[in-house]
Amino acid sequence: MSEDAIPQLSGYSEAELDRAFAAISREVAASAAGLQTPEAVEQFRLQWVGRKQGRLKAISDAWLKSAPASAKKLIGQRFNTLKAEIEQRLDAADSTKHDGAFHADAIDITFPGGRRNPGSEHPLIKTLNELVAIFQRMGYSVGVGPEVETDYYNFESLNFPPGHPARDTQDTLVVANQDRKPLRDRLIMRTHTSPVQIHTMEQQPPPVRIVIPGKVHRNDAADATHSPIFHQLEGLCVDDNITFSDLKGTLDHAMKELFGSSVKTRFFPSFFPFTEPSADVQISCPFCGGKGCRKCKYSGWIELLGCGMVDPSVFGFVAQKQPAYDPKMISGFAFGMGIDRIAMMKYGITDISLMYSGDLRFLEQFA
Repeated sequence: MSEDAIPQLSGYSEAELDRAFAAISREVAASAAGLQTPEAVEQFRLQWVGRKQGRLKAISDAWLKSAPASAKKLIGQRFNTLKAEIEQRLDAADSTKHDGAFHADAIDITFPGGRRNPGSEHPLIKTLNELVAIFQRMGYSVGVGPEVETDYYNFESLNFPPGHPARDTQDTLVVANQDRKPLRDRLIMRTHTSPVQIHTMEQQPPPVRIVIPGKVHRNDAADATHSPIFHQLEGLCVDDNITFSDLKGTLDHAMKELFGSSVKTRFFPSFFPFTEPSADVQISCPFCGGKGCRKCKYSGWIELLGCGMVDPSVFGFVAQKQPAYDPKMISGFAFGMGIDRIAMMKYGITDISLMYSGDLRFLEQFA
């Protein structure tokens, strides 16, 4: 009998079926005689019980499927017996293997295992987690929100009215086919994580203490320090009698936690539509101790973030849905910082595009 061909049955009587299956059984025995190595066992397994080209499948297709209904039971019984015989021979070969006959495949349990190289955090994620942990230790919770926002939540409710010149500094990426909608309902990619502040205040009354890390989008030309996609961490604290001193103390403590206890902070007047008064925050250069170096442009100080007291107009928008935010009764502060910029400064990265390239040569430096 050919090793590849499956012979046609001469009939379907029990005697004829017994002769046909006996011939196949002898073929199985001949194939099993040489099972002395793991390779031979695997070859036997593929030859007989392989899912696509195994001979058991071919026998089923040639004999069982084409048989008349009256003969299917007789063929099925003998087919199951043949299958059990093949499985017994495979089990016996595996038992021999585990008893140590196949020395080439034996496992030496005293031999050191292969090392699995652990992964590591991306410098952006590592910096983000460090910042979030600092504020969580101060009692802040973490807020999240969608990256696709309406113009109302991204701009108008944050005191960026239509036509306000401050919108030009946050030129955004607009979702297509929005022209027929009212401006406040048009969908855009958020330019900051500040909309989450509005969502949070609308959903819960004060007190609120949250930090909001996340990805943001702006229509910026890519260069060494700018990217149309980057990450921010913003914070919001609202309660009774919150003052600018609370803001200064919070940020001073956070910067010392992040860069070391010797770091100092200083505040300069600035402008943001959603805070009043507003300030830019500088830290003393953690690399030269304020003496002046290339990283701080020899000034001894690095501008790192913006902040301010929440503008009463912002509370006015929120109070339309959550009356507890009466600007005459509560106050709060907000701040925001670029996670990418902090990561670049901490790890000496000179090109922001490296953090989005997926280049293992770059990422392995942080493993």
